[in-house]
Amino acid sequence: MLVNISLNTLGLVVFLFLFWRKLKEDYISSQIFSTSFLILLLLSVGYLISQKYFPFWRFWVSLSGVMLGLIISTLRLRLRFYETFETLIIAFIPWLSMIFLSDAITNSSVFSLIAAVVTMLFTLLYGVLNVRYKDFGWYKSGRIGFAGLTTFGIYFLVRGVVAIFAPFMLSFSGRYETILSGVVAFFLFLGVFNLSRSN
Repeated sequence: MLVNISLNTLGLVVFLFLFWRKLKEDYISSQIFSTSFLILLLLSVGYLISQKYFPFWRFWVSLSGVMLGLIISTLRLRLRFYETFETLIIAFIPWLSMIFLSDAITNSSVFSLIAAVVTMLFTLLYGVLNVRYKDFGWYKSGRIGFAGLTTFGIYFLVRGVVAIFAPFMLSFSGRYETILSGVVAFFLFLGVFNLSRSN
């Protein structure tokens, strides 16, 4: 219990810091913290609902809460969607990794330990893409959002493949996981395609 609380608290602090740091040049602090508060509030609501009614769908119900919070915030506070979405992704990855690490320690799970390491590698992937994406000739628009959408798209592709061989993994929803992850990855890559064509 102590390990779980400690790692989740650390993940939350890292999330809030990264979310603020990446947006502080473009938005005032009240906008940033209002957005993060609403996202975390709806994440918590989604998690509690899933715990009570949909225990095998914790990840997806919680993710729905996060996305709802993001959409409401961008509309109400007039934030740029792709920029905020990308920030949300890079801020959440370390927290998600710590959730897997907590499970690895608490339940002596090798699979969760591997998941924690692989999830953190997505931070490195994002960093590379964020630096190099303007060099890609086919991505002519150069708009912000490519690195985040691509990183998250690859994440869900990997998630879908892993679910085929290890559907029992933490936060997986059994046999439906591959389909759901594949659909989400498709729409994320579709978002990258649309960004590449926009002016």
